[in-house]
Amino acid sequence: MVNDDIRVLLDKISSQNRRNYNQLLTNLNLHVGQDNLLCKLWNKDGMTQVELCNQLNCEAPTVTNMVKSLEKKGLIIRHKDVHDKRITRIYLTDSGKEIEKPVSEIWKKQQERLLTEITQDEKLLFRRLLKQMEKNLFN
Repeated sequence: MVNDDIRVLLDKISSQNRRNYNQLLTNLNLHVGQDNLLCKLWNKDGMTQVELCNQLNCEAPTVTNMVKSLEKKGLIIRHKDVHDKRITRIYLTDSGKEIEKPVSEIWKKQQERLLTEITQDEKLLFRRLLKQMEKNLFN
């Protein structure tokens, strides 16, 4: 096994990137992953936990724990669906909506750091390669 295998490099970069995000998100009282759940709601408020599981590609208990935590922080609230009381929908509170800009700034700054000294052409190629890798894994 070589230390510059693509698998090793991806894992190393991913781990450090996650640590960096976690450190930055702590300033907003968030943990890595919670920002992604909020992002899904910023794009489509009122999703169900099942929809969030599918969108985030993670297990139901993980989403349940994130929802409980974000609800305690006052960033989201759960309401029964008006048409089907068996369904619970998750909505952003005003605080949940207001945190979008600071989270987006963190994402932007971290991406700029990650892509420092990489040309626009290299970024386009990298994005295409990552999309192909994603397709390879998820299809």
